[in-house]
Amino acid sequence: MELYLLRHGIAEDKSPSGRDADRRLTDEGRSKLRRVLERAQNARVSPSLILTSPLKRALETAEIAARELGYEGRIVRDEALRPDSTPAKVWSAVRDHSAEPSILLAGHEPLFSDTVGYFLGSTRKMINFRKAGLVRIDFAGLSAEPRGVLQWILTPKIS
Repeated sequence: MELYLLRHGIAEDKSPSGRDADRRLTDEGRSKLRRVLERAQNARVSPSLILTSPLKRALETAEIAARELGYEGRIVRDEALRPDSTPAKVWSAVRDHSAEPSILLAGHEPLFSDTVGYFLGSTRKMINFRKAGLVRIDFAGLSAEPRGVLQWILTPKIS
């Protein structure tokens, strides 16, 4: 399985409602996200499923990813991708969709940095996951403990 972790783009500091969950992407955030996704499209990223955090900025990120990557399926909101979740919950959500060949996850920090380490078999943080960053990790199987192999990382600065 190919697994892609996409951190949401730059979001507004405060939403009109005052709720963190309602913060939207900024114009700059959408622009940087599109740059990364253009490179991903050139790398033939083609998810068979997109899972997203239910928070507005992640949902908007997933919607942009779907458009840019030609994904025509349903975007699935998953509580395991909320910022206060755990890597083990993310792994469980991935395993729930084990028949999918390629899954894109849209979510947040610090969850995604922790999750990358966990998916690579480490107990420590291994990357600094930038906004609009995209990571590809491949898995030969989806056993109880993740054993992925890091393939690449894209950030807005290198895209």
